[in-house]
Amino acid sequence: MKAIWNGAVLAESNDTVVIENNHYFPPGSIKEEYFKPSSTHTVCPWKGTASYYTVEVNGEKNQDAAWFYPEVSDMAKGIKGYVAFWKGVEVSK
Repeated sequence: MKAIWNGAVLAESNDTVVIENNHYFPPGSIKEEYFKPSSTHTVCPWKGTASYYTVEVNGEKNQDAAWFYPEVSDMAKGIKGYVAFWKGVEVSK
């Protein structure tokens, strides 16, 4: 799977985890140069508290376009640290 935005491959992996129709990419599969920490957090009742990244490619920013769970509940331990995308980031094979 690949996550692409603004012509750049943000992450690529054959080992994503699919939960609620979102592909979660292993932490080592993201290209860190495109990710800037965000102060945004949201809470999922069963996964835990999500943290976000703003994606930046060629000077363009996509605010909070990626999220991950630095700490997870026991039910979501398979995605700890894994990164998922939305806000126009294309995830496909």
